[in-house]
Amino acid sequence: MVERALSFGTVAEAYERFRFGYPVELLELVTEYAGTPIGTALEIGAGTGKATRLFAQGGIAVTATEPDAAMLGELRKDLPANVTPVVSAFEDLPLDTSYDLVYSAAALHWTNPEGRWERMSALVRPGGVFASFGVPVQLADPALAEAARAARAPYLGDDGVPSPDGTPADRPMQWPGTELQQTEWFTDVRQAVIERQLTLSATDYIGQLSTVSAYVMLEPADRDEVFRRILEVLPETVEVDAEVTVHLARRNA
Repeated sequence: MVERALSFGTVAEAYERFRFGYPVELLELVTEYAGTPIGTALEIGAGTGKATRLFAQGGIAVTATEPDAAMLGELRKDLPANVTPVVSAFEDLPLDTSYDLVYSAAALHWTNPEGRWERMSALVRPGGVFASFGVPVQLADPALAEAARAARAPYLGDDGVPSPDGTPADRPMQWPGTELQQTEWFTDVRQAVIERQLTLSATDYIGQLSTVSAYVMLEPADRDEVFRRILEVLPETVEVDAEVTVHLARRNA
């Protein structure tokens, strides 16, 4: 998992180009849940700044932390004035400052589970908010999704990241909500989904896949062959489900 977590720097430019940003509805959802103005935020695993810019546009002072310098380098190319970038893994962050909001965009599953929530609780001020969200992009047409799966099968089975705590996909509450419900430091755990479907070219869809860790970890020749095979079974444009799954929790006062 550590190797996969640190693999994104090799595709930092593609990550910025092809990964989807986050809709304003996400900022509105987190702000409404908070109930009071959010002045400061800490981002865990900021990547190239896909979520960073959304929260910064809400007037929040964001400390954007990311262990991969190449990813953070992309963020710095378009750096809002109210964002402070910091090269650091979650596990190395000092615990002497707490924030109104601590959030992680498609990165929490890469953090060390040992002591995760105790450390998180030290970073969120009492009464403050923790948020985790991600965009599991899938081809909307089941037949196309199956064709793409079959095309990659000789080289790659599952291209997703399994649930960190093994929660089955059909359960009403998914990870990390399942863990947050069990921890003593957080309460009022909620799960929400922001529906979103997007149209993009088949080549841009392949570009998006090129930033997914399962593909990044393949040998270059195998990766190229997988992408060639998938592209071969896709029409020129595809519809993708790009819903945003959000988990929210409040730090006990």
